[in-house]
Amino acid sequence: MISDGGLATELEARGHDLSDALWSARLLVDDPAAIRSVHEAYFRAGADIATTATYQASFDGFAARGLTKAQTVELWRRGVALARAACDAETADRRRWVAASVGPYGAALADGSEYRGRYGRTVAELRAWHRPRMEVLAEAGADLLALETVPDVDEAEALVDLVNDLGVPAWLSYTVDGARTRAGQPLTDAFAVAAGSDSIVAIGVNCCAPADVAAAVELAAGTGKPVVAYPNSGEDWDAARRRWTGPTRFTAGQARDWFARGARIIGGCCRVGPAQITRLVTELRGTSPATGSPDAEAPG
Repeated sequence: MISDGGLATELEARGHDLSDALWSARLLVDDPAAIRSVHEAYFRAGADIATTATYQASFDGFAARGLTKAQTVELWRRGVALARAACDAETADRRRWVAASVGPYGAALADGSEYRGRYGRTVAELRAWHRPRMEVLAEAGADLLALETVPDVDEAEALVDLVNDLGVPAWLSYTVDGARTRAGQPLTDAFAVAAGSDSIVAIGVNCCAPADVAAAVELAAGTGKPVVAYPNSGEDWDAARRRWTGPTRFTAGQARDWFARGARIIGGCCRVGPAQITRLVTELRGTSPATGSPDAEAPG
């Protein structure tokens, strides 16, 4: 199955300023039509799965914009509804799915903490923080939850506990540095956290360098679960100048190797747009989005 690329990447390419602490979730308030349009663009590019604009959304973040708890709940539901509407508009040739994005605690801090982990919070505290929004997203009509860009085994434990309690399917993907999580834990230990969970229907990596994917996919495949892989473009983020630098290292040809090693849900994250997703479709399925592709089985 082909997942989409970076939602914020395409929104920025269309002229939206996402420097706000809410990132792309701000447009759930200010321009929801823009979000739906990007979902549709990825489906036209050949993606099977849309991830919602809820990655950096939190009660605290929306409260800072003056929104009530009830209004925040409605915005999370809107995020899922926008992706579902894009699905419904593009299902003439095959079914498509909605993955409700659940970003890590560090994403809501909007200070890059998701690339460090080790927040100083216990597993119980992280579970309590994540539970309210995961309950909303679990009931909002998505096909599964995308527990993504997780930097830390402690946070993964909290998230896996919650999906087990909620009884909803989810994938779990870590952001990694080589063969370790961003917090420095071995990936074998990180993937083991979800190996025995029936609710975790796929496990893998995202928001990492393309060069780190192949070895991580092999380790994830050792759990016996389908593997998900959607890295960044390979460019480097210059935090001081707030811009991406360096060459793009994401190629469709790499995805064939990831598939051979066990990846079954493949897409892109930051700086990967619809054009790269189209190339993934062509590389992995031998067909262009315009000519159609074989039906995929539902996640989980």
